[in-house]
Amino acid sequence: MKPLLNALLLLALIPSLLALKPRLQAERPGPVVLVMDAEAVREEAQSQGKSLLEVLEAYRALGVGGVAFPERFVKDWVSQGALVYRSGRELLEAGLPAKPGWFYLKGEPWLVDYLAQAYHLPTERLGPWLGFPLDVQAFPAFYPLEEIRAAKEAGFWVAVRPINQRHRRLDPSLPIVPQEAEAVAFAGLEALGHPYRLEEAKALVPVPVALIEGTPQPGLTAYREKGLLRLFSLRYEWQLTLSPEEAADKYVLAARERGHQLLYLRPYPYRQDTERFLKGILAGLEASHIPLGQPKVRGFAPSPLRHAAWVGVASGLLLLALGLPVYGPLVAFFLLLLALGYAGSQAGALLAALVFPVLGFLGPRNGLWMWGRTLGYALAGAVFLSALGSTPETVLGLEAFRGVSLTLLIPPLLVALSFLGRDFRDTLTRLFHHPLRLGEVALAALALLLLVLALLRRGNEAPLVPELELKLRSLLQDLMVRPRFKEVFGHALFPLALLLPWPRWVQNSLLFLAALGVASILNTFSHFHTPLIISFFRVVNGALLGLLLGLLGVMLVRRLRAWWLG
Repeated sequence: MKPLLNALLLLALIPSLLALKPRLQAERPGPVVLVMDAEAVREEAQSQGKSLLEVLEAYRALGVGGVAFPERFVKDWVSQGALVYRSGRELLEAGLPAKPGWFYLKGEPWLVDYLAQAYHLPTERLGPWLGFPLDVQAFPAFYPLEEIRAAKEAGFWVAVRPINQRHRRLDPSLPIVPQEAEAVAFAGLEALGHPYRLEEAKALVPVPVALIEGTPQPGLTAYREKGLLRLFSLRYEWQLTLSPEEAADKYVLAARERGHQLLYLRPYPYRQDTERFLKGILAGLEASHIPLGQPKVRGFAPSPLRHAAWVGVASGLLLLALGLPVYGPLVAFFLLLLALGYAGSQAGALLAALVFPVLGFLGPRNGLWMWGRTLGYALAGAVFLSALGSTPETVLGLEAFRGVSLTLLIPPLLVALSFLGRDFRDTLTRLFHHPLRLGEVALAALALLLLVLALLRRGNEAPLVPELELKLRSLLQDLMVRPRFKEVFGHALFPLALLLPWPRWVQNSLLFLAALGVASILNTFSHFHTPLIISFFRVVNGALLGLLLGLLGVMLVRRLRAWWLG
């Protein structure tokens, strides 16, 4: 049945590849807009005796085309002199009939009128004073509306950042989202209206909403129909630890390799550093052929052809059942139940990630042909995984792939299972009685350590990433689409395992470790928020670089053996 199953697998690749076309079209990079935080620029404007708009105009020549206005708190207006804030006790001592436990403010008439309607709280007027029973200094209090209108009239792309707060009134007559706004990026850790008033809040948001990288905001999925724009920003405390060029590289990388459309910026304390920062971003975007302009909501409808990938996944699962020498059908059935029970709607994608890294190891060990076969099966699995797992939610990053750890753990274990052979009882008996050697124990411990490291070092914020590796990553990112080191390591082990005369147990150990790199290929494509073309070149670069390093390693080992043996 194996030739028939391989033929079905190849046939399923054609519609599965065609099913990826809508995603590829939606993932074209750009246009992006450089958005400057208005409050971060304000201090610079005040220190120069200029208006906010004048400073923004100076930055426009350096590529800044947008400005974001975070919603202010009452205390911000007080600190800027637009409001005066007093406790009821202070006004009572001044001779006014105020309530002792209340809090009062007065100031700009338009702002006081808005604040009188802003919260689900009782209020009272005491001449020019507006009183509240709670201390509202940390309550949201709208925006500098005149500055927003001026920025819009000057041609800047305008975003606002409303704050969710349980006491605030969600009323269309209030400027929670001013009509000049072209996008909303919620401030804080949750979306406006979360958790119980999302329907009310949605009615106030007629524009696309920003999906902020690295900042999960509960309730954001309720705004999916408004359209989502991917936003990247550096935490300001971290930005200040980076040189302007290093920070610029991270923004360019976000636009090029993760499809971000809004690059949210804050200036450095010194204008010279800010100019270097902006020039670095412009140069990087230009080198990557990513245009500046008005960001557009990206969306796509998954192609019905994607269901053909199930034929390929089922064929791969049956090949695994036939190829494993020990309880193959039982293992395949277990994987099917695991995928259906653990991943639900993503079961097909998870099955592809668990099965296809293993298939290439089940055939003959015919030198680098085995490497090519293993890579081919892994790429076929990546096509099926991408076809079945690519939805607007996963591509935007709203829904994560279920089973990232499993994709790095189960395939190497299945490869190790394939080493037992059909007479596995005799194999296990001989293994049990095998006299241990110190070198074998060391190699086994190394293999286990590498497996643990591979699992612990998932993701960009993983622990145990040495400084030297971070620098090497940065260097490779400047030269190419950076491959994942697990893949480079895995591909390099294939020539070392297959082209040198090792004992069987050493070759098996090397192939087990190589399986980690092959599993990482499927793991790379399971990051659906990364554009497909980036994942593809990441895998190709990893395969070529790893193969080259492996061949160099073979030559080095042969020379060392010749020298050692005299």
